[in-house]
Amino acid sequence: MKFEDRLAHQVQATRGSMKKLFGAATGNSRLEAEGRREQARGNVKRAADKLRDAFKR
Repeated sequence: MKFEDRLAHQVQATRGSMKKLFGAATGNSRLEAEGRREQARGNVKRAADKLRDAFKR
């Protein structure tokens, strides 16, 4: 897995986390839910990266 791909997945998870926190702080439930989804997608992609690396070696 390329470093750029891993970084992109980490950024996606972090961006989702920030959206979730900002949505909760402002009372915007739509933004909070969108952040939860984006964070989950990034975390799933990161887990898939780790799994690929485990079988690669």
